[in-house]
Amino acid sequence: MPAALTPQQFRADLAELLYQEPEEIDLDDNPVGAGLDSLRVVTLVERWQEYGIDVSFIDLAELPSFQRWWHLLAERQRARQEAGHHGDV
Repeated sequence: MPAALTPQQFRADLAELLYQEPEEIDLDDNPVGAGLDSLRVVTLVERWQEYGIDVSFIDLAELPSFQRWWHLLAERQRARQEAGHHGDV
């Protein structure tokens, strides 16, 4: 499993599928309006699941901006990491 998903990697993943540079990604953009179709969203979901993040297509489809996507991913990643630490006690 890869290391934790970072904001930089999140932007890089979006940029790759939108054919942009990471710094060109506006986190306030609506994903559909920015050009992501359902196949690309599924690709991102699968990529982010490889980080151990519990996220689905539906989770992301319901959110109106990349910023909201990042907040959801970061929250779920943090919850997973905290659950792992509790298992070490």
